[in-house]
Amino acid sequence: MTHVTGSRAVSLDKTASLEENAPPEGNAEDSFGEEAPTGPVQDDRFGDITVLLNDEEGWVEVLGDAIPPAAVDRAPGAETENHVPIGTRNGDHLTMTVDGEPVALVPAKGKLSRRSYAVDVTREGVVYRLVPDSIAGSRLLKDGQHLGDFSSDGDGRVLAEWKEGAEVSPADASVGYALAAAFGTGGQPMWMMAIEAAAELLPG
Repeated sequence: MTHVTGSRAVSLDKTASLEENAPPEGNAEDSFGEEAPTGPVQDDRFGDITVLLNDEEGWVEVLGDAIPPAAVDRAPGAETENHVPIGTRNGDHLTMTVDGEPVALVPAKGKLSRRSYAVDVTREGVVYRLVPDSIAGSRLLKDGQHLGDFSSDGDGRVLAEWKEGAEVSPADASVGYALAAAFGTGGQPMWMMAIEAAAELLPG
């Protein structure tokens, strides 16, 4: 899939230009058309990171001078769900790259438990997992090690808090930001979801 950004350099230059002439909050139209950069955010370890989300076309890009680019793409024509920022949790309709190289992306289906909303990525033998651990947040694991915590409401805005003492590589950051933007973070506990499901069955 071709992204409107074209390349890292062009994307970051355009983003900087847009920030200088940013419209009032709530009006996100810019020279990308309907697409608007949601960053950059200031990461404590990796400086400015720009996250781009286009939910209409179905792609996410993560860019930064200190990290490799990462992208998640939805296949054209894939059936979409409104509650998933990238549009689907069907791994057959999604691809992901880090630093231009394909990685294995496996989103869980998303049922009642928080664990069912986990997303796994395997890159060069390393297994990442982004899994909800609170109503609003998700933790990023690397081969089972807790690297940090992410939050995103599904609008492309991503916040990361790295765990003190964790060794985090630039590629780790790229994966975490891309997954948080593409799938959102957080999840209700099973008991709360069960109560809501039961309530929907009661007569009005």
